[in-house]
Amino acid sequence: MTKQNGTIGVLLPRDTPTRDIIPFARRAEAHGFDELWVVEDLGYRGGLVQAATVLASTTQIRVGVGLLPAAARNVAFTAMEIASLVQLHPDRVDIAVGHGMPAWMRSVGAWPKSPLTLLSEYITVLKSLLSGQPVRNDGKYVHMDGVRLHESSTPAAAPVVLAGVRGPKSLAVSGDVADGTLLAEPVTPAYVREALRHIAPTRPHRLVAYNIAAIDDDPAVALAAVRPALEVVGEPDWRPHIAPLPFYDDLVALRSRCDNSEEFARALPDAWVRQLAVAGTPDQARSSLADLFDAGVTSAILTPVGPDYLASLESLAGVL
Repeated sequence: MTKQNGTIGVLLPRDTPTRDIIPFARRAEAHGFDELWVVEDLGYRGGLVQAATVLASTTQIRVGVGLLPAAARNVAFTAMEIASLVQLHPDRVDIAVGHGMPAWMRSVGAWPKSPLTLLSEYITVLKSLLSGQPVRNDGKYVHMDGVRLHESSTPAAAPVVLAGVRGPKSLAVSGDVADGTLLAEPVTPAYVREALRHIAPTRPHRLVAYNIAAIDDDPAVALAAVRPALEVVGEPDWRPHIAPLPFYDDLVALRSRCDNSEEFARALPDAWVRQLAVAGTPDQARSSLADLFDAGVTSAILTPVGPDYLASLESLAGVL
């Protein structure tokens, strides 16, 4: 349901047991979540297949794919897959395209010399294809010689195409070529404002934010539940997310003192955890979401924590 100035969705965790995928999606819709996002992480499940399954198993909830790594998928064939989803499920599909995690992409031999150039070319061509235009493009990475989706395969309305990125240069590319930006967790109001400064949108631009989340009448229980999912926060790839925070230097210093990520997560002060996740009582979670919406988020996507994702989903619904 719509809250404050934005909408609230939920993420289908990448390691959700197969038997729980459809029940999870149906319960998310029944609870009134506006959106459900699926992920495509190397070694887990394909994003478009998950999206197709969830869309076919529900009737109203919007389904986002976040994200498809540009270097791993030919843009014309990706456009065909997306167009099919949109035709079968009109006005219910959102797509995010990104660089992919550098280590993953290098492990499959698909990390380009210029990720920014590839992403810009890819999203530009993808949007043109989905709008039914014939595309000629002789870029550094994307080559199209008059390719066009057949009129029978072109959706009546093209889906929103977002860039799933972080870092100033990548965010600027998103502002130039995408319809929106997907920010991976942790997303704080300070990070949102900093990201929007780099995106510098000059037209309507969606901002989708993932956040680790747990809700419980006992706030201490909720804070304890999200700690394991925050283990990565101190790693270099996640530094752009926390750089705008006043405790950035202290957080980096804490990570350097800890022998491992588990120790780091246990040592995080409660006050930091409250900023790095949507965690607490239902009212505290609503307050956190209101702050995100005020900062510029248009869709807040809550990521449930284990071990029982269906039970976590039930508790997250308390924020609606």
